[in-house]
Amino acid sequence: MESDHTVRSRAFEWLAEQVELHGEVLPWGLLLAGFHLRDSRVPLVSQQGIFKPKICELPLSIRSSPKGPYDDALSPDGLLRYRYQGEDPDHWQNAGLRAAMHGQVPLVYFYGVDRGSYLPAWPVYVVGDEPAALTFTVALDAPYALSQEPRRLEVAEARRQYVTTTFRRRLHQTTFRQRVLVAYRERCAICRLRHRELLDAAHIVPDSEPEGEPRVSNGLSLCKLHHAAFDRYFVTVDPDYRVLIRRDVLEESDGPMLRHGLQELHGTRIVLPRRAEWEPSRDALAARLERFRKAG
Repeated sequence: MESDHTVRSRAFEWLAEQVELHGEVLPWGLLLAGFHLRDSRVPLVSQQGIFKPKICELPLSIRSSPKGPYDDALSPDGLLRYRYQGEDPDHWQNAGLRAAMHGQVPLVYFYGVDRGSYLPAWPVYVVGDEPAALTFTVALDAPYALSQEPRRLEVAEARRQYVTTTFRRRLHQTTFRQRVLVAYRERCAICRLRHRELLDAAHIVPDSEPEGEPRVSNGLSLCKLHHAAFDRYFVTVDPDYRVLIRRDVLEESDGPMLRHGLQELHGTRIVLPRRAEWEPSRDALAARLERFRKAG
């Protein structure tokens, strides 16, 4: 039988391969199927939030799902608060995580950005236990740290807090993209391109501003060309959902990409989301239109 360390190492390698193939968000079916190690199939998830495959001595992964826009349980100090399984501190799954904490065993954290879609992060470590609050404290670490010799505790703590805080930003960006792409049925609102790998979620009101909330109605599903053009005010969408191309760009003479990719789209209507509540905010588009006019 393979050692626990061997299983975890292969799990981390496999996840890196899947992210390279499929992008940051991985589907439930892929994670449930897992990978093969010699004669054993090793899934990475189950219906239980704290999961230990038969081949492992301790839990391999923990999983959570959002309840609100970003209810990711990441506290202001940059650490993850992870709820116990049930209310019994000595439940075998809670006891397994506690043992992983004492042994500083690395795990995988799966955050559900949408139904059946998960953003993985690894390695993560259980660094605190609060039985009175039925909560563990979890910190993310950098994958490169797995191959390093143990360092001073304070150095590891500082690195983990930084990595966890960085993950929070990545999680928010990924969650926003996932929800916007689902709303637009995974196609560019302007040109209808359907290749998910080439699609982004563009903020109508920039996320650097107070009004730039990560709501679907403040987003547009755009291919990378039109996202860049939208961000640089080459193109915009008016409150009637018509595509507008900047005047000087309309008057340019260039190759077929400019003609077909921008100029011929002037005045066309965008594809709208499946639900009315997901449609782009007309107020946000009106504010964007004013900036577009100034840029032109």
